[in-house]
Amino acid sequence: MAKAVAHEAEANFVATKSSDLLSQWYGESEQQVARLSRRARQVAPTVIFIDEIDSLVPARGGGLGEQAVTERVINTILSEMVGLEEVQSVIVIGETNRPNLIDPALLRPGRFDELIYVPVSDQDSRRHILSIQTGEMPLGSGVDLDDIAARTDRYTGADLQDVVRRAGLVTLRRDFEMVDGDAFEAALAESRASVTPEMEREYAEIQASLGKGGAAQAADRLPSANCRLMINFLPSNAAGIVGPA
Repeated sequence: MAKAVAHEAEANFVATKSSDLLSQWYGESEQQVARLSRRARQVAPTVIFIDEIDSLVPARGGGLGEQAVTERVINTILSEMVGLEEVQSVIVIGETNRPNLIDPALLRPGRFDELIYVPVSDQDSRRHILSIQTGEMPLGSGVDLDDIAARTDRYTGADLQDVVRRAGLVTLRRDFEMVDGDAFEAALAESRASVTPEMEREYAEIQASLGKGGAAQAADRLPSANCRLMINFLPSNAAGIVGPA
């Protein structure tokens, strides 16, 4: 989704993971954050995407050494956010599936202003994902993607990709030329949804607490001057569901 936002806004896209910014060496993590911000300014307009941001800015309160590192990194990010806000042409998007672990200072007004819940795919979206995943696969006449989509409630994009992969492996083991319905039945028997009913309820509560709509509205709001910072809440492994991000 972040890449799609950058495309719609005709902006450069800079993606990174929290693990790429964190370092065991003193002061290096803060320098990495500053370098990322500086790079975004240089090529503005820019969309910065930080994956697994909860690892970068966890709530403060750990051990003494860990607490000191976390404090410095969070302070650096807060400082850079102030600078980016003045630029007007840099958007920061953070992604997490553990929003409760993020330091509250990052969720106050003026930091991550837009809090967007991105749910798992509905049946129509799952059908679309399956169509893409099987696009170059020789399917037999007995394969019903609509039926598979209807039977994969709570499956993420990664889950559906795994189902297709397993069906392909079954076909190879049988030395068949076409992937038939039996191959998908075998694949479904070996697969399960990553998102449990309990997780679904938890994220529904998050959605209710946000009260600002969902990903569809975010794509319209984000390029505006008033909405430069956003964080997405995604169930585990759901990044592939919502778009090309």
